[in-house]
Amino acid sequence: MTCEHLRAVEQAILEQGMHETFRGPAWSQNCREWVYFDCYLDLEAVRGRFKLADCVRDHSHRGTHDGQERGLVCQRCQDAIMGRYEAGAGVPVFRG
Repeated sequence: MTCEHLRAVEQAILEQGMHETFRGPAWSQNCREWVYFDCYLDLEAVRGRFKLADCVRDHSHRGTHDGQERGLVCQRCQDAIMGRYEAGAGVPVFRG
């Protein structure tokens, strides 16, 4: 499980049946527990539903050759919850 700052969001995503695609240190030593889901995270809606600590920041990376991601990162614990960079046809959306 991710840290206490992201745990409620992670649990809600899992309860909605979103498919987890990766869990672990993702791409650098600054990553502890990063969890990737095959869905789009509507960050505005998620922030409206969950009271997130100030250390939780929005993150987006539109890579050209190293993948794309969008989600929430805990800057204190180095944990994150990531989803697809963009919403699209057939892509589940998590709103919280």
